[in-house]
Amino acid sequence: MAFDGLFTKAMVEELNEALTGGRVNKIHQPYKNEMIMVIRARGKNNKLLLSAHPSYARVQLTDTVQDNPSEPPLFCVMMRKHLDGAILENIQQNGLDRTIMFEFKGKNEIGDISYKQLYVEIMGRHSNIILVDKEKGTMIDSIKHIPPAQNSYRTILPGSLYVNPPAQNKKNPLIADAETVLQSIDFNTGKIGKQLVASFEGLSPLISNEVVACAGLANRETIPGAFVKTMKPILEKKYTPVMIDSGDKTYFYMIDLSHLKGERTKLDTLSMLLDRYYFGKAERDRVRQQGNDLERLISNELQKNRSKIHKLERTLEEAENAGEYQRLGELLTANLYAVKKGMNEIQVLNYYDEAGSMITIPLDPRKNPADNAQKYFSRYQKAKNAIIVVQEQIAKTNDEIYYFEALFQQLESASPRDIEEIREELVEEGYIKARHVKKKKKPEKPIIEEYVSSDGTLIHAGKNNRQNDYLTNKVARRDDIWLHTKDIPGSHIVIQSAEPSDETILEAAIIAAYYSKAKESSSVPVDYTKVRHVKKPSGAKPGFVIYDQQHTVYVTPDEGKVMEMKK
Repeated sequence: MAFDGLFTKAMVEELNEALTGGRVNKIHQPYKNEMIMVIRARGKNNKLLLSAHPSYARVQLTDTVQDNPSEPPLFCVMMRKHLDGAILENIQQNGLDRTIMFEFKGKNEIGDISYKQLYVEIMGRHSNIILVDKEKGTMIDSIKHIPPAQNSYRTILPGSLYVNPPAQNKKNPLIADAETVLQSIDFNTGKIGKQLVASFEGLSPLISNEVVACAGLANRETIPGAFVKTMKPILEKKYTPVMIDSGDKTYFYMIDLSHLKGERTKLDTLSMLLDRYYFGKAERDRVRQQGNDLERLISNELQKNRSKIHKLERTLEEAENAGEYQRLGELLTANLYAVKKGMNEIQVLNYYDEAGSMITIPLDPRKNPADNAQKYFSRYQKAKNAIIVVQEQIAKTNDEIYYFEALFQQLESASPRDIEEIREELVEEGYIKARHVKKKKKPEKPIIEEYVSSDGTLIHAGKNNRQNDYLTNKVARRDDIWLHTKDIPGSHIVIQSAEPSDETILEAAIIAAYYSKAKESSSVPVDYTKVRHVKKPSGAKPGFVIYDQQHTVYVTPDEGKVMEMKK
């Protein structure tokens, strides 16, 4: 757990510096377990994200954009009632626990000064956001309700007294000296890292493993010094927010961790670090939940069409043997005088063979010689006709496979809003019954994501077929530059310029590669051409286009670069 008690301490310091004294302007609850509070402080609006997500619980400032529901949830309504317009006076951490308390000064219904406390408890699946009346010490409401039957120690219900999570009674690592560290470890037991986590407050395995690694050979002489040295930058608030990509896993922390090997990305603030780390992660989780039925549907359609292709290819292979039926019919016609009704087969000279070999022709004993010959000519004609039909079916089925592969890729990079657009598309295409989708009062224009290149050029990206069609056919100008991964399902990207720089083209290509099926690949081919050379064939499926006069560049998808360009 990278968001441990020490990281929480550093985040509280960052939030205090940015927000204390600020006024609450807006409160939203975009998702079931997450709140956004817009706090006006230091001359600007700051978006404070409070998350009680079971896997991604955290508190941070954020620059990400969330879609808000048309009607706010009840907890959001309660938060607005008590905190809208309130002044944030203080932010505190409970010891080195992962509990943060925000104290607000506001006014009640009759205009008297009142104080409210908002507790954010970062405890994995037990994470919660709780609004408390400071004077009474009782809970006004919480984002998750916990009845006595579920937790006898802490009841989390409106009207109940707020009780802090159980104290762990551990030592403070930031004031621990070498002697304290020695007294906390049994070197005969081993597993020094686990012992440190068990003995000191706020430590996660991530930072305890750093202590052990810094010690080299872990013993009584090395561990105390390594512990004090590791805690020093945290004690002195000398933070260096870093994200470390080790290949199979990505880590983050407020100081560099030498025991982790991998590519390092350093950020200016902890909040920027979390925005980078969680970019897409929490959203992916929500999309998986909302789009689980779509994923099953698309997977089933892909499997069905791939099986169909195998059958059609076998049929085509058989049909391509049509010439053999014609030869057998002609050989039989040339030897009708030798055929008698009731025969099962006949051997004749194969005059198609230069060696002059004999060939055995199977016969239907119930048919006369002429009907047997006609049977082979009929098979020939039927097989010849089947080739055309089967080839058409193979082309159509391959189009279906490409379409559903594109939809699968779109699910991978979709936001919750994108999911609904994909769902609506599948209804329009007849793959989902209309009653399973909420009808909108008025058709809405797709929202196209915007990016800005290094030289300030605007870049648009469609993330599903509806957005792709709208971007390419409605938004883009004829001389704008259009990009798409070459022969790979992906997004339509448009550079809002007729003559962009080479650097802008490469940056737009990185976006195209990132929002494609080749997201995890390197040296991805991306075609680009003017929008005037992009056409949508009549009757084509959503998002499908053809284009010409293109050039190709090769780029490697870069999530960090994409996020930097996000407008």
